[in-house]
Amino acid sequence: MSGIVFFATDQRSAIVDFYMERLDCTLWLEQEGCTILRRENLLLGFCDGEEPDTEGIVTIVLDSEGAVESWYSRLQDIAQSDPVENERFDIYHFFGSDPDGRTLEVQTFLHELPEEP
Repeated sequence: MSGIVFFATDQRSAIVDFYMERLDCTLWLEQEGCTILRRENLLLGFCDGEEPDTEGIVTIVLDSEGAVESWYSRLQDIAQSDPVENERFDIYHFFGSDPDGRTLEVQTFLHELPEEP
């Protein structure tokens, strides 16, 4: 299964730089007025708009608590809090914000996951 989540932005160059430099995304497709980035099986499209779409949460899923801690160290300037264990969802995570004010989450699952489709 694949798909793309699209967001409007009024600062596409800065948003693309942020996701590539800070969140390890790579360029997947460049189109006039829209850039699509990839991080493993996550595709994010950022398209020119009058105002940024900031609803929803972009979640980066990592393999371990140590990886979450490492990402927290490098994203501490945009983090909203320290990483914590969330017992309800059995995850370890923290939240932050991208330059448009969109909510970011960096997490790892603390339980076994089903095989990827």
